Amino acid sequence: MLNAFLWGLLATSSLVIGGLISSNFNLSKNAIGIIMGFGAGTLISAISYELIFDALKIGKGTGFPAYGFFVGAFTFYFSDKLISKMGARKSSSVDASQNSQLIIPMVLAIILDGIPESIVIGLGLFEGGTISLAMLAAVFISNLPEAIAGSSGMKSDGWSKHKITLLWLFIALICSFASVAGFSLFATTSEKWLSFIQAFAGGAILMMLANSMIPEAYEHGGKNAGVATVLGFFLSVSTIILENS
Repeated sequence: MLNAFLWGLLATSSLVIGGLISSNFNLSKNAIGIIMGFGAGTLISAISYELIFDALKIGKGTGFPAYGFFVGAFTFYFSDKLISKMGARKSSSVDASQNSQLIIPMVLAIILDGIPESIVIGLGLFEGGTISLAMLAAVFISNLPEAIAGSSGMKSDGWSKHKITLLWLFIALICSFASVAGFSLFATTSEKWLSFIQAFAGGAILMMLANSMIPEAYEHGGKNAGVATVLGFFLSVSTIILENS
C-alpha cells in the first residue's frame, strides 16, 4: 500500500514541479503547447498498450472492456461539461484561471484528469507487483503542462509562490491516495471487473486528450506540437518494448 502511494506521488509530483517552473520562469505558449503534445503522445501509447490491451487480455469474451471504455469516456465528458458550467475552461488551457472564482473549478478539472491515471498505477502494482515505467512517464509528463498553465493564471491573479506550491501538493496527494485505492480496494475484484476499470480509465483519459490536451497543444504549439506528439508516442512505445523484452 505504501509503495502504491509513493509511486502515485512520484507520478503526480510533476504538478508541483510544473507549478515551481511557472512561478519562477515565464514559458511561452509555444513551449507549453509542445510539452502538451509530447505528453499527449505518451498517453496515447499508454492507453493503447498498457490499458486497453491489458483490459482485453483479462476480460476477453466478457464485453466488460467495451462497457468500461464507453462508461469512462462519457463519465469524463459529462463531468467536464458540469465543471465547465461552474466557470472553468479547459483544464489544460494556457489562459485558464485568470480570476479567483475559476480556481476551484480548475482544480476539480485537473483532479478529474488525474484520478483515473493514478488508479491505474495502483492497479498495476496489484496485478503484477511492479510499476509500468511507460504509464508512470506518461502521467508525469502529461501533468507538467496543466500545472504550468494553471500556475500562470494563478500568478497573474496575485497568488504567492508558496500558495501555488501548496495547492499542487494537495492535488498530488489526492491523486496519490487514488493510487492506493487502485491497489487496495480491488484486491478481491474479479478479472472481468478489473478489465472494466482499466478500460474505464483508458476511455476517460482518451476523452480528455481529444477534448482538451490535443486541441490546446496544436493551438499553442502549432505543427511542432504534432512532431512532439509523435516523439512522445515513440518514446513511450520504446519503453514498453524494453520493459517486456
